[in-house]
Amino acid sequence: MARMTKQKRIIAEELDTFNTFFSADELHDRVRERDPGVGKATVYRYLKEIRGSHHLHSYHCNRRIVYSREQSNHSHFTCQKCGRVIHFEVDSIDFLAGKIKGNICHFQIDVSGICDECLARNGGGDE
Repeated sequence: MARMTKQKRIIAEELDTFNTFFSADELHDRVRERDPGVGKATVYRYLKEIRGSHHLHSYHCNRRIVYSREQSNHSHFTCQKCGRVIHFEVDSIDFLAGKIKGNICHFQIDVSGICDECLARNGGGDE
């Protein structure tokens, strides 16, 4: 990792305050409260740098990138009718064990279908 500047130290300290998924914009907002001179590009460069060193994980969520300090997994169900995105937990991906050579450290799963509300509204049938 490159040298630790004052701005990077502030970014790192604020990053450590998140205990769930967060976006670069959310991190930038917190950093700017402490140092208004820190630009969004600096935050993005720092996130890219630590992501490359495997100290940060990234996922796609609602057409944007979210980050996590832990090796958490990120899974969505997207309704094809209303567009609603529902996050859900996956307890096991054992079904992939024989299909992937190597160790899985984290994963993202995107599932599409029709949500319960749209099924109820449309009588359960497809249009």
